[in-house]
Amino acid sequence: MPLIGCHVSIGGGVQNAPERGKTLGCDAIQIFTANQMQWKGAPISAESRDKYISEIGENDIKMVVSHDSYLINLGSPESVKLAMSRKSFIEEIERSTFLKIPYIVFHPGSHMGKGDDAALQTIAESLDYCMEKVPGSDVSLLLEITAGQGTNVGYKFEQLKNIIDHSSYPDRLGVCFDTCHAFAAGYNIANEAGYSDTFQKFDDIIGLDRLKVFHLNDSKKPVGSRVDRHHRLGEGFMGWEVFYRLVNDEHFANLPMILETPGDEEHYGGEIQLLKNACK
Repeated sequence: MPLIGCHVSIGGGVQNAPERGKTLGCDAIQIFTANQMQWKGAPISAESRDKYISEIGENDIKMVVSHDSYLINLGSPESVKLAMSRKSFIEEIERSTFLKIPYIVFHPGSHMGKGDDAALQTIAESLDYCMEKVPGSDVSLLLEITAGQGTNVGYKFEQLKNIIDHSSYPDRLGVCFDTCHAFAAGYNIANEAGYSDTFQKFDDIIGLDRLKVFHLNDSKKPVGSRVDRHHRLGEGFMGWEVFYRLVNDEHFANLPMILETPGDEEHYGGEIQLLKNACK
């Protein structure tokens, strides 16, 4: 059975997140380790860290995943923005290491008009630079597949593979599979044939062993739209069947499956229960 959960707030301190997750029925949670819309994150005290780790155990949270700031663009062609992004990402690695979080999920980046190839190379270089600045960390960095909206890269398995192959530290890199993003990018996982074909391609190109986390979201836009709009499970163009298939797929047993569907935390409890009830 996968580790089903959702993104939860760290409002009032990171130590409050585990109990919020437990209240919603989470086996796994995703958090921002700092304000996702600011370049500079507030420091986390040792006291908050120790309380957070204690609360993880007390609330039986089996996995925590962090997500980086939405401001970061590790593929930026602008030197100032790239430097800011790298600095912020280094801080993300430092905070996750401090909190003993094993995975950071991040959007690869955007080419801003300079083309996919240039961005892919810059992203690989950025990842190497950031990992080398935190030499004591063993946190894995998970490239999240994107919808391909605007100038975002990472919407094809080949692009994710390109970044991994051009990094000097491929063993530290993995993938987060966002169902809405993949669907919008053109991978029609909504039906059985498309589902099988998509994950066979993923295995052939990247390898299923690199798939570490799922984001479970339906899509407000049709397959191949290249538009990133999350919807609640079963209410969008994907429908419920794909999520039933995912939670029962033996290839993904024990992997974290994190909800990022629209609305506040209160609705997550119902969706989590639906997913758990769907497990055979």
